[in-house]
Amino acid sequence: MFNDLADFAVKYALKKGADYSEARLESTTSNRFILKNGIAEASGFDKINGLGIRIIKNKTLGFTSTNNLDKEKIKKLIQNTINTTEKASKLREEINLSEENSYKDKYEVKQKINLNDIGPEEKIKLLFDAEKELINTKIKIPSRYLSLSDSTTIEYLTNSEGTNILATVPRVSFFYLLTVEHDGKTSQRIWQYGQSGGFEFVKKWDIPSIVVNEVRALQNNLKFGVKPPKQALDIVAAPQVVGIMVHESGGHPYEADRIIGREGAQAGESFITKEMLGTRIGNKVVNVVDDPLLENSYGFYKYDNEGVKARRKYLIKEGIINEFLQNRKTAYYMGLKSNGSSRSVNYDRESIVRMSNTFMLPGDYTEEELIKDVKLGIYMKNFMEWNIDDKRINQKYVGAESYLIKNGEIKEPVIRPVIEITTPQLYEAIDAVATNMEYHAGSCGKGEPMQAIPVWFGGPSIRLRKIRLGN
Repeated sequence: MFNDLADFAVKYALKKGADYSEARLESTTSNRFILKNGIAEASGFDKINGLGIRIIKNKTLGFTSTNNLDKEKIKKLIQNTINTTEKASKLREEINLSEENSYKDKYEVKQKINLNDIGPEEKIKLLFDAEKELINTKIKIPSRYLSLSDSTTIEYLTNSEGTNILATVPRVSFFYLLTVEHDGKTSQRIWQYGQSGGFEFVKKWDIPSIVVNEVRALQNNLKFGVKPPKQALDIVAAPQVVGIMVHESGGHPYEADRIIGREGAQAGESFITKEMLGTRIGNKVVNVVDDPLLENSYGFYKYDNEGVKARRKYLIKEGIINEFLQNRKTAYYMGLKSNGSSRSVNYDRESIVRMSNTFMLPGDYTEEELIKDVKLGIYMKNFMEWNIDDKRINQKYVGAESYLIKNGEIKEPVIRPVIEITTPQLYEAIDAVATNMEYHAGSCGKGEPMQAIPVWFGGPSIRLRKIRLGN
């Protein structure tokens, strides 16, 4: 990487009149393999290099990017950006950044099995092995979509305040979409695995077993499932369900740019307001955090894309709204410090407020204890569908692999139980939290243009009391 170009860009922007300048140089190498219904449909081998430059002039923000890493081209680009930003300053949308410490650091996520040591033949073979195992089940699976990808990103961030951060982060991901048919009925599962690190995690996942277990569970549900009860009952939601609940209703509404209305036209708003800090949103057993420092997590980083040191954020603490996700702009607006929540998907996108790894902390019970204390209820192991409104208050989760609970025991499968609930009702209904922590990967979408960024969401199993299922 040409780190000196980023250093040059920062100094040149200051020389040309910028009050603040920042440059992020990025090089990403990626591979992706797709198998659709047993046919190798696509593969991609990409290498992308580029430079993103952000300036502040007259309290107005300017951003530009280029993949042409020529010094003379960069000089012209910076001059044009400063001119444009200066003209835009007449609109008087003032931008200020919170004062933060500067850091000089270098870090790398280590790989036990280096991604470069695994050829494309071995990677695509894993998908074909999974396809073969799916066919061998004799289950009717009309749609089978399997994707395996990996990437390595080297990123150098520098700014006019003295920050210099060099980070190397490799990531692996497996995604699947499976549709099972039985007796004229269908059921579908979409899921993703992802971690930062080397190919050792792909081997650990055991991809053929993952997909075979999924289709067997889907078929069992279609074959033997009963309709869910209509009366109010208890729900034990397993980690996959809890993870998506927390991500959508305990992560997104706590993004400060949503709260102040900055993301309203792009990714939605939030029912949470600044004045709600310190107020109760749920039962005291509820603790939700966002933590980018989890080792080998999909959303891992030590410093965000503004050079702020990462830390764990307690969004909900013992049922109380405790903290919002902040970047330097929103933190200044709220009179706070940034908590290191600014991320960008690549060099040509400005970093914005994002989640990293958002999850509910474990409680004191085993999952079996949660189930044992339920007379009539639903055990929702995973889901096939979810949605939530733009303000992140009204939401819906449709169970995939789910079971009836009678007198503390798991019984027959249940077809498509639906949880329809508001965010306050959800967190108030939780009366017990288990110890069985799990983390699951996703690509969280936000921004315009869209930025699909790696995250983990997760938690343990939880128990919800007296919930009436939706349709």
